[in-house]
Amino acid sequence: MTASTQKILQTFDQLPDSEQLEISVEILKRLIHFDFPPLADEDFVFNAEELFLTLDQQEADYE
Repeated sequence: MTASTQKILQTFDQLPDSEQLEISVEILKRLIHFDFPPLADEDFVFNAEELFLTLDQQEADYE
């Protein structure tokens, strides 16, 4: 991830929820027009693993 991308994400994280939602909707509208290649099985496995690790960490934080 580039430094400019990290800065955008840090700025996004500091916004109120309502503004984060508004920006997210606008980004998703733009993504509809991208021509993404199909995901390989390895991509699905990696993303699932990242998701479950994040959920595990959130669960541990709540305890």
